Amino acid sequence: MIALAPVASAKEADRPMLIVAISVDQFSANVFAEYRQLYTQGMKRLTTDGVVFPSGYQSHAATETCPGHSTILTGSRPSRTGIVANNWIDLSLTRADKTIYCSEDASVPGSSSSDYVVSTALLKVPTLGDRMKAINPASRVVSVAGKDRAAVMMGGHNTDQIWYWGGKAYVTLANRNAPPPAAVTQINARVTALIAKPSKAALPAQCRSRSVAVPLGGGKQVGVLADRKAEDFRGFRAALDFDNATTDLALGLLKEMKLGQGSAPDVLSIGLSATDYVGHAFGTEGAEMCAQMAGLDANIARILAALDASGVPYAVALTADHGGHDLPERHDERGFADAQRVDPRLNSDAIGKGVAGELALKIEGPLLYSDGPFGDWYVSRAVPAEMKARVIALVQAKLLAHPQIAAAITAAELSRMPSPQAPVEEWSLAERARASFDPSRSGDIIVLLKPNVTPIADGTKGSVATHGSPWIYDRRVPILFYRPGHVGFEQPLGIETVDIMPTLAALIGLNVPAEEIDGRCLDLEAGAGDSCK
Repeated sequence: MIALAPVASAKEADRPMLIVAISVDQFSANVFAEYRQLYTQGMKRLTTDGVVFPSGYQSHAATETCPGHSTILTGSRPSRTGIVANNWIDLSLTRADKTIYCSEDASVPGSSSSDYVVSTALLKVPTLGDRMKAINPASRVVSVAGKDRAAVMMGGHNTDQIWYWGGKAYVTLANRNAPPPAAVTQINARVTALIAKPSKAALPAQCRSRSVAVPLGGGKQVGVLADRKAEDFRGFRAALDFDNATTDLALGLLKEMKLGQGSAPDVLSIGLSATDYVGHAFGTEGAEMCAQMAGLDANIARILAALDASGVPYAVALTADHGGHDLPERHDERGFADAQRVDPRLNSDAIGKGVAGELALKIEGPLLYSDGPFGDWYVSRAVPAEMKARVIALVQAKLLAHPQIAAAITAAELSRMPSPQAPVEEWSLAERARASFDPSRSGDIIVLLKPNVTPIADGTKGSVATHGSPWIYDRRVPILFYRPGHVGFEQPLGIETVDIMPTLAALIGLNVPAEEIDGRCLDLEAGAGDSCK
């Protein structure tokens, strides 16, 4: 049972009527620290006048977009949200595609992990907005993002408006039949016209020293800004224009819906996704990321200016769904000899065939299933029950013998472990894996690569860099809070992104039972007061 806590009138006057939660996809603590001195606009205001936790953690091992976003406004780790990865395997599915996409409704006929109906069905817990609406349906929940999984995991099950980039326009859930708000129609028209024209790259002055080409082979290079061709929808996602459009949409809905001006507090979540596409396409250390950080700074300034102009009392939280790691070729140029790409032979098909041969197992289909060289690996259901333990043991042994593998932890081992406790910085690899382990969805073996191993075998095709590891560069993210008129401070100790929701809930007087979440409330008062009480 949750309820709004009774508070004194002085406290009520200070209570936010609008909560704004911003997620910057792949915004690592390392990138935050690198560019912090260069921020001059919105990010500077947050870091100067806000409460800064530079050592926030997406504490779990599966540092991917969907699990990370599922923690921010639920207060729960992936082990509780059920969002164990962007994609996982469900061998009970009757469809040929056994991969589940984290924001799909697999019950829809014809759905697949690549051609799916976006849904909140797989999120097992309520978000802050869900809890607010359960207490008072007058609260409005609006979620806008560049990715469907960001909008779904932050908005939750009961959004009033939810919009995300559908490939060529901002779209909403299939079961929403009402006419779109005017802001959506306007922004979509503007974006269509923008993408139809070529775009000239503009290098900010502070990024000139970072404009250094890194050759990858096959004529491909990164590190230097490139112009965008007309009708380049893929390139649009890795450009400032993408976050500009998402920000425009969020601010349009803020104004059109008069958020924060009703009888109950509202929540607006904003998922800025372009930083992730920049990180994947170009890495984290080149001119592309530098330009992106300048754009982020400007967009946060626009959001804060619009909130100020609305006249409503508000609170902002900003964080990331995960960190990120630069491409190994640039790491190698800068003296990191252990930076490497994953061995292409390290895959579930190859290892599964080897194990099947050693055990003389003859089954139909693959012995092992996975969504890549790391993360969740599953044993086929065709394996006889009396053989499964032997299969798992042999697969585990083969994995641990590989020079790029840090750990291969079985589901049986994780099931015996309790949920890890603070301090989050000191967790073992097994504890990190436990934080994203759901026995009904996770694999039979959780595979963790060694530090600085990029799980992309060939950087000349598609992405050059990524995330998803249990290491600090992927786990550690900034967590910032801002309330106008409140004294800011900095706390260097480690906290978790699951602490954000109970912290925001306390600001609006929403009691959340501690046993229902993994996070804790953070005191945002610089002095003797306590925002958690």
